[in-house]
Amino acid sequence: MKSYALFLKDFSSEIRTRYAINSLAMFIIVAISVILFSIGQERISPELTAGLFWVVIFFTAMSGLARAFVSEEERGTSLTLQLIASPTTVFTGKLIFNIILVFAMNTVIAILYAALFEAFIIQNFSLFLLSFVLGNIGLAISSTIIAAIIAKAGAKGTLYPVLSFPILLPLILTSVQLTLFSIDGTGFEKSIFELAIVVSYDVIMLTASYMLFDFIWKE
Repeated sequence: MKSYALFLKDFSSEIRTRYAINSLAMFIIVAISVILFSIGQERISPELTAGLFWVVIFFTAMSGLARAFVSEEERGTSLTLQLIASPTTVFTGKLIFNIILVFAMNTVIAILYAALFEAFIIQNFSLFLLSFVLGNIGLAISSTIIAAIIAKAGAKGTLYPVLSFPILLPLILTSVQLTLFSIDGTGFEKSIFELAIVVSYDVIMLTASYMLFDFIWKE
């Protein structure tokens, strides 16, 4: 219940300020527009389409997900949260908010991609949906714990992408491959290895986050 209350606090705060929403929306529009103008009339391959899709997702996440804990430090409310809620409660509330934000952001990106890129035609929608859900969950988990790590750092804007890239690289590369499989119409039986990697990544990151957050939050 306290996690849900924390989620509602972040949600109402975001609705008032629209900081993350505006940052994400602007980056999505700019990134996709630049890609479209760069491509021009050329037809791009499915491999490049899948890669660009997750590149946009990665850099969009970098522009809007870093403030999960930074906002608490800036407002001076982190100490209050430490006193009234357990670390598990705080992390769960922040994670729920980031999961919803990530799913909303990436759904918009997927819709725009389907409408604007001819090569982005999903032949195996079930595989794409499963990889999309697993990829978004992994992205939200990693972004949340990284945001907690850099919250008390001085160079927050620089440190976030530096830490995120090596941590998210396995997830992004595997998600690109699964998206390519979805475009090509590859069946689940040939995608088991990649799906296992993404599931393992999500489980490992979630477990490590809950184990380490207590130390990160009280440091």
